[in-house]
Amino acid sequence: EVNAKLAHHRAEADRIRAENPDLPEAELGRISAPHTSSVSGLVSRYGADADARSHGEQFLAFFQARVAAGGLYVLDEPEAPLSPQRQLAFLSLLKDAAEERSCQFVIATHSPILMALPGAAIVRFDAAPPRVVAWDALESVQLVRDFLNAPDRYLRHL
Repeated sequence: EVNAKLAHHRAEADRIRAENPDLPEAELGRISAPHTSSVSGLVSRYGADADARSHGEQFLAFFQARVAAGGLYVLDEPEAPLSPQRQLAFLSLLKDAAEERSCQFVIATHSPILMALPGAAIVRFDAAPPRVVAWDALESVQLVRDFLNAPDRYLRHL
């Protein structure tokens, strides 16, 4: 998708140049600027070949490029594009951003991996009033643990 956008903007800039060979370079630059700046912006955010990365790798690079010191980030199930390995990488990114850049995160998630963030307060909102709970008391943590310990117990019901 990103490579398609890059190709489109590059082709448009080339078309403008080809259709106006007699214009001075400064004028060609001004006319094609929306396309060349789009190319520059996309490359700086996603790299020259963003589609060569997996969805999870793109998400991590995208998020990492946007973390600013002192930022407050509200995320809804950011684990969706991430494999378990990438969730661990994201967890490390969150930890570093919180410790080194004073960032804060409010995350809605079902991921036991993300909920294991050291120092995180886990708040359940499924009943009033919301309450802080321990990581190992969470249903999703217990379910994943039980499944991994005895998958046949769950799979026989399929």
